[in-house]
Amino acid sequence: MRGGDGRCGELFSYVDLEERVRADHPLRVIRSIVNEALSALEREFAALYAPIGRPSIPPEKLLRAMLLQAFYSIRSERQLVERIEFDLLFRWFVGLGIDDAVWDATSFTHNRDRLLAGEVAHKFLAAVLVHPKVARLLSSEHFSVDGTLLEAWASLKSFRPKDGSGEPPAPGRNGEHDFHGEARTNDTHASTTDADAKLFRKGPGKEARLCFIGHALMENRNGLVVGAVATKASGHAERLAALHLVEPYVGGPTALTLGADKAYDTADFVMECREVGITPHVAQNTAGRRSAIDGRTTRHAGYAVSQVIRKRIEEAFGWSKTIAGLGKLHHRGLPKVDWQFTFAMAAYNLIRLPKLLAQGARP
Repeated sequence: MRGGDGRCGELFSYVDLEERVRADHPLRVIRSIVNEALSALEREFAALYAPIGRPSIPPEKLLRAMLLQAFYSIRSERQLVERIEFDLLFRWFVGLGIDDAVWDATSFTHNRDRLLAGEVAHKFLAAVLVHPKVARLLSSEHFSVDGTLLEAWASLKSFRPKDGSGEPPAPGRNGEHDFHGEARTNDTHASTTDADAKLFRKGPGKEARLCFIGHALMENRNGLVVGAVATKASGHAERLAALHLVEPYVGGPTALTLGADKAYDTADFVMECREVGITPHVAQNTAGRRSAIDGRTTRHAGYAVSQVIRKRIEEAFGWSKTIAGLGKLHHRGLPKVDWQFTFAMAAYNLIRLPKLLAQGARP
């Protein structure tokens, strides 16, 4: 049964959380937008819970708590619950009264996993983007796309032959295993810890790691992420994900531009973009080959602008890895990784909104 999101004061409590949070605190702006976005998801939340039974942790409080976990770099649900117990700012943001009991960390984790079934992360990101204060900041014509490697929560020692052959690691907590001379590929091997993680290297000379790829679509006006998805690691994943993310914006009255790096400079990707009315502002890759981007695109001033702005998408990736905890994934399996990455992109947008709104960003 879904728990209620209300907060009731105590008769003999002398601490008013609303007064303890200063009027100009950035979390006030964020909480206002988050509350309206969560209200728009009322039906989605109701469908995830049974009408009878013991009340669970309200999904609104769960999501607010998870946002704090991303904002303040809290590495585990257990530490998050402990912080909510004694931090008045956290209690105020989540929606708990000063005397309300805080949940058990295990209960928090089980209730969080329930939100995976409803694709709440994607819906929450969409709800934030359609908020009136946020929607006026977004561009509907100029976008950038890129992908980043997400290191899986799995050791290379778990990458073992699918047919069961091969010697196991030495006994012990962290047994040794010599991989020299052993040919290991995704076709013949799989991780016993996370079967969805794939062995992938960022480029020539780089080490191969078990990882996923997170893809983000950014609008170019203020650098906010308007689409996110995580996929299994492969050489074609970035281009396929880019077309998937930009698809909702195709077909409007104006032509779109899509900035991207050299990895997207392929004849197939450029052709597919032009077929659906997208101008591909892709960086030219001329290293021993012919670029699919020619003078028809590079001669325009907008191409140079896109090549400068598209790099801002790395700010979202950098923030999510250094602050929001995506430097090393804490979940296993593609559905949970996709949920975690998308939610981190929504948190990145929210953390930037107070400054953008205060500056009166150009609509």
